[in-house]
Amino acid sequence: MSQTAVKAPGVPDANRWKALTFIALAQLMVVLDATIVNIALPSAQQDLGISDGNRQWVITAYALAFGGLLLFGGRIADLWGRKRTFVAGLIGFAGASALGGAATNEAMMLGARALQGAFGALLAPAALSLLAVMFTEPKERAKAFGIYGAIAGGGGAVGFILGGVLTEYLDWRWTFFVNIPFAIIAAAGAYFVIREPAGGRNRSPLDIPGVILSVLGLVTLVYAFTRAESEGWGDSVTVGLFVASAVLLAAFVITESKVKAPLLPLRVITERNRGGVYLSLGLAIIAMFGLFLFLTYYLQIVKGYSPVKTGFAFLPMIGGMMVGSTQIGTRLMTRVPPRLLMAPGFLVAALGMLLLTRLEIGSSYASTILPAMILLGLGMGTAFMPAMSLATTGVEPRDSGVASAMVNTSQQVGGAIGTALLNTIAASATTSYIKDHIAGAGSKAQQQLVLLEGQVHGYTNAIWFAVGILVVAATVAATLINTGRPGSGAMTGSGEGAEDELPVPVVAH
Repeated sequence: MSQTAVKAPGVPDANRWKALTFIALAQLMVVLDATIVNIALPSAQQDLGISDGNRQWVITAYALAFGGLLLFGGRIADLWGRKRTFVAGLIGFAGASALGGAATNEAMMLGARALQGAFGALLAPAALSLLAVMFTEPKERAKAFGIYGAIAGGGGAVGFILGGVLTEYLDWRWTFFVNIPFAIIAAAGAYFVIREPAGGRNRSPLDIPGVILSVLGLVTLVYAFTRAESEGWGDSVTVGLFVASAVLLAAFVITESKVKAPLLPLRVITERNRGGVYLSLGLAIIAMFGLFLFLTYYLQIVKGYSPVKTGFAFLPMIGGMMVGSTQIGTRLMTRVPPRLLMAPGFLVAALGMLLLTRLEIGSSYASTILPAMILLGLGMGTAFMPAMSLATTGVEPRDSGVASAMVNTSQQVGGAIGTALLNTIAASATTSYIKDHIAGAGSKAQQQLVLLEGQVHGYTNAIWFAVGILVVAATVAATLINTGRPGSGAMTGSGEGAEDELPVPVVAH
């Protein structure tokens, strides 16, 4: 570790904007990876001889390791130091990506995906908590989190474009190899540029029972939702997994309330504003992940778009997110309370989603999908930006890693729920539509039309649920989040030992 790795608390770091470049690059890599592999999966499956039954494990192995280990990764960042954890996570992620790109069989691919998830769980909380401790002045913090929020929200859609281009013009293996230069540049930049504020470590001994219960509880929960998507909600194993995850997570909460140095200090999540952020963000991600899935299917299967064209069709949403995060959110965050950005942001996104409930086989991209994408991007970008910042505002330095991990956990669990829940709703609506209409279709062409109409009917049914979920997210943000604008003195601390008011988003005392 370099001698310049630590700086005095309370002194702004001269290199903080350079550091943001490398933190943002690492965040982009992690978010890209969540969607880029989806596009490459059919080609990889064929090359490696993965069965249809096991195909989902290429996605699930990553999701389970990432979602299950996030809290542990956040605590490691607080214990080891965020810079060291960040660099270690990047190097590990690059190695796992190289292994995935070089995979010669199913086992090697699944192992590489699980390793990517594990190192991603080290990397993601460290990245967010580094931002939290490096940017403490309200206007600068707003700008930094605006950029980070835009990348966190828009990176998934960029993954569709990059995945399509790499798969179509090079080879599916490049969807893994592309991570390596990202990781090397971000790790080298972070090592030489980032100087972490002094005094922010949490050197308490590791809470081993908390680690075991949280990992088992979160892995079981994510797997339960993934299994529900393929096997159905009434499947006995699925129900058993949900019950087991509830028991394990309840035991985790009880353990954390009793141990001396908990993995997740309950003060982090019981603070009203942070609890509101985690809940509303998780709900919004449920709606968003379902939408990515349905729009991808709609554009490729119903409209016949190529993977590359589908990726480019998502560009207006990325543009909207960039504008919402870096222009609207950043400019207003220091002037209005966060709830007045988050709640309207989620409602604007819900309005965009509402337009998509009108989808039909012959719907025009320009008149229906394009305005919906723009509204979704603007709304989500505006809401994500203050949410990312508020999630780590007023947190004691020793808790910033685990508070950051909770943001990623609510996103990861939200993504798993969104994909499984909305997919199940869509599949059920499609089945009943086809059952009701197929008898009246005489020719093969008419039957084919009914099948496509059934699919679109399923998507619009699920999108109605997504609209409702976004309205609930807006309601949660408006009612639970009651802090004033940064600098107004309305934000309270993070629980025990932090009762004093924090007038600005201070993370390093």
